[in-house]
Amino acid sequence: MKVIKIPHLDTPVSRLGLGCMGMSEFYGPTSDTKAALALMTEAFDQGVQLFDSADFYGDGDNERLIGKFIRESQRRPVIATKCGIVRSAVVLDDGNFRREYNGQPNYIRQACEASLERLGVDCIDLFYLHRIDPAVPIEASVGALADLVQQGKVKAIGLSEASPETIRRGHAVHPISALQSEYSLWSRQVEEAILPTCRELGILFVPYAPLGRGMVPAHRGDTLSFAEGDFRATLERADQDNLERNQPLFELLYDTADRLKISAFQLMLSWLFAQGDDLLPIPGSRQLKNLQANIAAERVVLPQDLIDTLSAHFTSETIAGGRYTVNKQVAANAAQMNDR
Repeated sequence: MKVIKIPHLDTPVSRLGLGCMGMSEFYGPTSDTKAALALMTEAFDQGVQLFDSADFYGDGDNERLIGKFIRESQRRPVIATKCGIVRSAVVLDDGNFRREYNGQPNYIRQACEASLERLGVDCIDLFYLHRIDPAVPIEASVGALADLVQQGKVKAIGLSEASPETIRRGHAVHPISALQSEYSLWSRQVEEAILPTCRELGILFVPYAPLGRGMVPAHRGDTLSFAEGDFRATLERADQDNLERNQPLFELLYDTADRLKISAFQLMLSWLFAQGDDLLPIPGSRQLKNLQANIAAERVVLPQDLIDTLSAHFTSETIAGGRYTVNKQVAANAAQMNDR
């Protein structure tokens, strides 16, 4: 597997990471601990070196899971984790909690200490501000992250879902090593200004949800379905009308993947890798077969004309449904997690 350099980290890592969120929350019933640890072991042994987490995932349980993996396997992945999203006591009409954002320096310091304890490590390799707190100047938040680097508790810092202006302001305080935002064939908004800003400043771009949140039936003729509690069932692209409108795009994926003898998801991931050697996507996996398929996709080289064809067909004008949910109350909150 090809490797990539994360700015301000000494050790190169594979250009495919492991998104661990779904093992603990949001995608329906969580993985049992034994299965999750087995998948992490397989990922690490196959060369996937960066594990991505956040204190928000499972309310700390995801970091505890990675900590357990480190203790029991005696393997040490490069750890990326985040702080900045907190759970409000306010309950929405649909029973979900409301997300709030905290970029206060004192909170960031406390969150780092808590993450270190849950992970069972002395230093976090890459520590992100998960979302930008509009009530706190980014200079203050990045200043707190920089203090953690100075204290040896964090090696490198990142931002997530930040606007170009915010990236520039934060980078002026302390070098930002990575910017994490959603990016896939189905969500290409970052190409306009955010990705070029990262490239100008030498910031690694880490696409999350690189498989479009799995909002594509795995095989032609399948029905898209979700387990109970899977938040994706509320998203706009899961709406039946939007699924029907997106059917021609599904068919394009199936036809192209069939010609290449790969899956539609491998095709989507291969397209993303083709967008540049400075991308480090972090697809989530809970099944070994999906992990192995993602690893294999890293080795697929697409011809340029096929890359151009996919890019021309998957645009904001042709894709039905946005990134978030049709529930207006949740959507209003989710919109805060966008471009800050």
